[in-house]
Amino acid sequence: MQLKIMPKKKCLSAGRVPLILFLCQMISALEVPLDLVQPPTITQQSPKDYIIDPRENIVIQCEAKGKPPPSFSWTRNGTHFDIDKDPLVTMKPGSGTLIINIMSEGKAETYEGIYQCTARNERGAAISNNIVVRPSRSPLWTKEKLEPITLPNGHPLVLPCRPPIGLPPAIIFWMDNSFQRLPQSERVSQGLNGDLYFSNVLPEDTREDYICYARFNHTQTIQQKQPISLKVISVDELNDTIAANLSDTEFYGAKSSRERPPTFLTPEGNASHKEELRGNVLSLECIAEGLPTPLIYWIKEDGTLPANRTFYRNFQKTLQIIQVSEADSGNYQCIAKNALGAIHHTISVTVKAAPYWIMAPRNLVLSPGEDGTLICRANGNPKPRISWLTNGVPIEIAPDDPSRRIDGDTIIFTNVQERSSAVYQCNASNEYGYLLENAFVNVLAELPRILTSANTLYQVIANRPAFLDCAFFGSPLPTIEWFKGAKGSALHEDIYVVHENGTLEIPVAQKDNTGTYTCVARNKLGMAKNEVHLEIKDPTRIIKQPEYAVVQRGSTVSFECKVKHDHTLIATVSWLKDNGELPNDERFTVNKDHLVVTDATDSDGGTYTCVANTTLDAVSASAVLSVVDVPNPPFDLELTNQLEKSVQLSWTPGDDNNSPITKFIIEYEDAMHEAGLWHHQAEVSGTQTTAQLKLSPYVNYSFRVMAENSIGRSLPSEASEQYQTKAAEPDKNPTAVEGLGSEPDNLVITWKPLNGFESNGPDLQYKVSWRQKDGDDEWTSVVVANVSKYIVSGTPTFVPYLIKVQALNVVGFAPEPAVVMGHSGEDLPMVAPGNVRVSVVNSTLAEVHWDPVPLKSIRGHLQGYRIYYWKAQSSSQRNRRHIEKKILTFQGSKTHGMLPGLEPFSHYTLNVRVVNGKGEGPASPDRAFSTPEGVPSAPSSLKIVNPTLDSLTLEWDPPSHPNGILTEYTLKYQPRPGSQITEEAITTVDEGKMAMASRQVDIATQGWFIGLMCAVALLILILLIVCFIRRNKGGKYPVKEKEDAHADPEIQPMKEDDGTFGEYRSLESDAEDHKPLKKGSRTPSDRTVKKEDSDDSLVDYGEGVNGQFNEDGSFIGQYSGKKEKEPAEGNESSEAPSPVNAMNSFV
Repeated sequence: MQLKIMPKKKCLSAGRVPLILFLCQMISALEVPLDLVQPPTITQQSPKDYIIDPRENIVIQCEAKGKPPPSFSWTRNGTHFDIDKDPLVTMKPGSGTLIINIMSEGKAETYEGIYQCTARNERGAAISNNIVVRPSRSPLWTKEKLEPITLPNGHPLVLPCRPPIGLPPAIIFWMDNSFQRLPQSERVSQGLNGDLYFSNVLPEDTREDYICYARFNHTQTIQQKQPISLKVISVDELNDTIAANLSDTEFYGAKSSRERPPTFLTPEGNASHKEELRGNVLSLECIAEGLPTPLIYWIKEDGTLPANRTFYRNFQKTLQIIQVSEADSGNYQCIAKNALGAIHHTISVTVKAAPYWIMAPRNLVLSPGEDGTLICRANGNPKPRISWLTNGVPIEIAPDDPSRRIDGDTIIFTNVQERSSAVYQCNASNEYGYLLENAFVNVLAELPRILTSANTLYQVIANRPAFLDCAFFGSPLPTIEWFKGAKGSALHEDIYVVHENGTLEIPVAQKDNTGTYTCVARNKLGMAKNEVHLEIKDPTRIIKQPEYAVVQRGSTVSFECKVKHDHTLIATVSWLKDNGELPNDERFTVNKDHLVVTDATDSDGGTYTCVANTTLDAVSASAVLSVVDVPNPPFDLELTNQLEKSVQLSWTPGDDNNSPITKFIIEYEDAMHEAGLWHHQAEVSGTQTTAQLKLSPYVNYSFRVMAENSIGRSLPSEASEQYQTKAAEPDKNPTAVEGLGSEPDNLVITWKPLNGFESNGPDLQYKVSWRQKDGDDEWTSVVVANVSKYIVSGTPTFVPYLIKVQALNVVGFAPEPAVVMGHSGEDLPMVAPGNVRVSVVNSTLAEVHWDPVPLKSIRGHLQGYRIYYWKAQSSSQRNRRHIEKKILTFQGSKTHGMLPGLEPFSHYTLNVRVVNGKGEGPASPDRAFSTPEGVPSAPSSLKIVNPTLDSLTLEWDPPSHPNGILTEYTLKYQPRPGSQITEEAITTVDEGKMAMASRQVDIATQGWFIGLMCAVALLILILLIVCFIRRNKGGKYPVKEKEDAHADPEIQPMKEDDGTFGEYRSLESDAEDHKPLKKGSRTPSDRTVKKEDSDDSLVDYGEGVNGQFNEDGSFIGQYSGKKEKEPAEGNESSEAPSPVNAMNSFV
């Protein structure tokens, strides 16, 4: 299968066919080997707009390649430029580059013009762009006399720069005589045209060295404008003559220095227009004046600003959009706003476009008889015009070629022959520029050749792309096949990508991609092949990276960097500091995995990078080291602009010790009132070194400054000089004014007095005023010293009063104080709540209702109602002196409440009282009530006594809270887990506090019993077999022999544990039936369970003789006594069944 190659890479799908690349001639742009005949190609040329330095020789570049090597010629301003006639012009050997020697003689201006280079050989001619050569210019400022400017405080100002027009345009900046840049801010800034704009001037703007500089980068020169002098004065300092002269200045208008809304200094009017070219930077500017200083905001009226391409410059006065496109056209609005108003200006933006390529024509190599096309597509605004040239001549007047046909932006070639070889130029132009591109058509018949070196070894890191080159050439253009392996197995997997230049890409190389690959190129004239080799290596990894560290001076810090790499590669690890070499200092130690820095200093701070390199890859990891400490204290404190209520404090920051200062803290000391005590005054940004401080009257100020960074706060600076402000009347009154009576007949007026700092002057006093709220009395006032309380005596009980407290000193009174309401003293309530009613909700909850007490009888602030309740005592408790009473308080004017947590089946008594700020009033008459019975609590204890195999006895104590009259107990029990039996019994209280339970278990279903029976049956079977054998031998069982053999009847007793038994011993099995306690039955009063016997044996039928007969009829009962039965008490255990009985039942 053959696959066409596309201009971009194409993935090959899976299939059991060779991986083949077919190169389409119409879009191929392969390089033609230089040993083959080919038309010229321009490889290097000077820029279209070529600005030269007039102090150096002019070099206009033009380089080209071709076979045979091309010859060069030039035109200047559209006519042939004969370089042989100008001794200052030479052409570089082997190229078309011109060298014009103007350093010995001549002027650069002589050689201004439009140059074009032509490279020509027998197959065609290529041409360069039109190169416009212009010398750079850095002219001087015209001399002018600049008058000093005097301006009232707060007025706007524009200092013009008006730099000379240079080539290229100069870069403008403002500095002083010391070559220090002038500070700029939202108030003072430089415009795009270079002028310096003041939204409003301040006295600090006064200086004599406002200098505009123009820097011409091309010639590395700086030109300086004459200094401008500015003096800012207050309006009061101007006389009428000076004011009249100032009104005629061109720098400002005679406006009031009072606050004013914004107006625009630039641009003028309400709207303007801006045009910009596609791809450039769009810069829009709005600068406004006003007082206070306006702020600038930007919006796009019909859309949003592109987030990733929009930038704000010059304190948001300039909006910049980079890589501007046609979509950025529209209306942009800038808004200037301050506290007094806002204005806006609309800028209409139109984006035009010089031509830009959509598809530029590309070199075309065809074999005789083939077809092809050259395509030239460009766009722009306005739409560019496309024109074609052949060998530098417009195609309309070029010699005719029957193999070509022009169709707009496309030239179509059909059945080309060798004479069709030529260089074609496509020109796309509009009013904003042009594009020129050369593309040749070369007609060749050439065998395939592979240009990549044979047996090239490629080593690639795993999981990275692998690119195996197969540079090729041929005409007709060959098809490409790739094979893998020594046997030439074809590639048929979908993991490969082939590029149009023949390169095979493995996007994610793995270990199994290692091997030999073969590239085969074929066309109708022949074929060529080449082998390359691929090895996949493990990637280098940093398995332990250095980590960020913060240390203080003198500490030791260690960075760790562990590396893992392919064993066939050699890795080297190096350390960098701030992307450079480590300092040559013995404090820096590098071992296998660590970098150690001892006795860290400020200069050691920075970024440390561990770099692990192999021949194939490199990895790095970085960590930042911060050597920090608290800042050093500020110094050189200075007080300036000393006014009655403000002063400007300036200082010089101390060293920040490698941690930026985030803020400065300013404190003050009042030597007059609180000497030695420092108070917080203000905080300013860490970038500021001055602060305008507001002051209070009658304070002797000293200031100090502390710097703070992320580590901590510096020591305080030295104190500034002292500055005492004049006295003034208080500007505030005492706070927290209250009026509360301490007795029923007084009113205590209290307040929080002013401190010495707030007094604003000497002899601080207070004017205390009061009157009844509901009366027509005049205010009663008294002036007291600097205290915090005044008592008014002889007042009626609990009457509302209006109160105010005003501060005053020797200068005057503070502003009129606010009026607050208070009350004279309270007294105890006189009346108890009436009509108290109790409703019992349930056994633990009751609801109480009462009638409210009249407000007049409360004689104070109603706090609420309080219920006292207690439980009636039994006869055994009545001799106790203390009755435990409980209290519930209900806030406000509520007339009902719930009593929770009552005990069931109890008698209670309660009363209700009203509460005010003084205390409780009299109690209401007692009301008694009772709670109904409730659910009893669980028995206090439960014990198991006398447990047996089939019964156990339970004992318990009555519940601690019966909550009523007990009638009976319910007993529930169940056997151990796994049983399905659950029993229940009920006993009355009269039957006591003990019960016995028993149950019968079906022993036949028990596993242990079944196993025991099987063992007994097996033993009996063995015994029968032994007896049968001995009987056949004639053996008997004489009693005498058995007596001799078993003289002691207890030598081999029966073993109850394992079920074995002794010979000739009488055995019995007392199998007992145990009837369970039936559901609902009562336990017998003697607390025992009756036991019944169920023994089946020969004894029951032996006429009262306790004996058994042997098989031969001999009586043996006399030699073995029968075991007595035991009563069914305690831990009774049953005996094992009799072997004889078991045998009889078995037989």
